Amino acid sequence: MSSRLSPSRVSFASVTPNNLGTVRKLNSVLFPIKYSEKFYNDIVQPQVEDFCQLIYYNDIPIGTMCCRIEAKDGEAKLYLMTLAVLAPYRSRGIGSQSLQHLIDAAAAHTKPKINAIYLHVQVSNGDAKRFYERHGFKEVGLYENYYKKITPHDAWILQRDIEPSKGAEG
Repeated sequence: MSSRLSPSRVSFASVTPNNLGTVRKLNSVLFPIKYSEKFYNDIVQPQVEDFCQLIYYNDIPIGTMCCRIEAKDGEAKLYLMTLAVLAPYRSRGIGSQSLQHLIDAAAAHTKPKINAIYLHVQVSNGDAKRFYERHGFKEVGLYENYYKKITPHDAWILQRDIEPSKGAEG
């Protein structure tokens, strides 16, 4: 029997003011840094509702993913700020399912059209780097002194180009 979870047990919900407390609590457990009020205000904005999501397993919130859209030189990229699942639920395909959900949402997004997703991974976190590489991300650079309050301070920059989904062009 596989340890992979049934896809129907995993679901997603946009981050809203009503569930923001749950996101705060999960982030306090999942990440070594405290996020600002600006971060929490930004993730409930309507333009990012497809990209800032709570991850549920059997209707229990077990993770979060939060992105922002960055427009530059007429192109839009999705910056993946956070993606994490509580430790007891890891190695079951939930992170992969969540990332694929995000990639699909980015491919279907038309206003603006998203050309790529990128993120930073702390250079000591080889497991995370390999996870993203398995999902088509490539190392495109190194950001020295990216992290101010945790060591090591450097981060890899990983990016995946996005192909528009069928019907999303136009």
